[in-house]
Amino acid sequence: MATPLKGICSMATRGLLDELAAAHSRQSGVPVSFLAVGGVDAARRVADGEAFDVVALASDAIDKLIAAGSLDAAGKVDIVRSEVGVAVHADAEPPGIATEDAVRRTVQAAASIAYSTGPSGVALLALFGRWGIADEIRGRLVQAPPGVPVGALVARGEAALGFQQMSELIGLEGIRLLGPLPQAIQIVTTFSAAPGFCTPQPAAVRALLDFMASDGSAEAKRRHGMAPAPQR
Repeated sequence: MATPLKGICSMATRGLLDELAAAHSRQSGVPVSFLAVGGVDAARRVADGEAFDVVALASDAIDKLIAAGSLDAAGKVDIVRSEVGVAVHADAEPPGIATEDAVRRTVQAAASIAYSTGPSGVALLALFGRWGIADEIRGRLVQAPPGVPVGALVARGEAALGFQQMSELIGLEGIRLLGPLPQAIQIVTTFSAAPGFCTPQPAAVRALLDFMASDGSAEAKRRHGMAPAPQR
């Protein structure tokens, strides 16, 4: 039996990579599994030397790990482009998010606003700063702990409004997904993958990465609320 490949990824791509790993395993005969944790935790574990055959994270996090000598730059591929969505509790009256002004009014009116620890959360806080409302809403912001979906906080009533990757909000019980942010303020994150230098199976990892970036994976990416990333 082929030696399994072990990967680590952030929560935003968990469902997609589980599906792609299973499909690739069926085609290649090589078992593949991904450990999904918070992106910050995943990057720390890789930087600390924990051995993974492949790592899939936000592209800037992959670049930092490459610069630190933890991943192989030559093997990096872009996998998906992911947009941020907006959610409220399933029983809540849906507020407007069709325009930038509508989203700003919705944020200002919300009793509490949940956001993630990932790059989309950082960009969201910057957006609030550009709007000039950061101080006004500071006491109502709720940051989801690493690895905890924003949607879970909304479903439990711990936040009235939540922002996170569409892939992490789709299909989550207890919430109403209002849709993506309008394009004028959309926050797009590219998720990439790269091999670990320690992998004893570079050819098998290369085949997996090629599959993850292939046209054949495009439909799965769309089902999970993301879009195929243009290849460089």
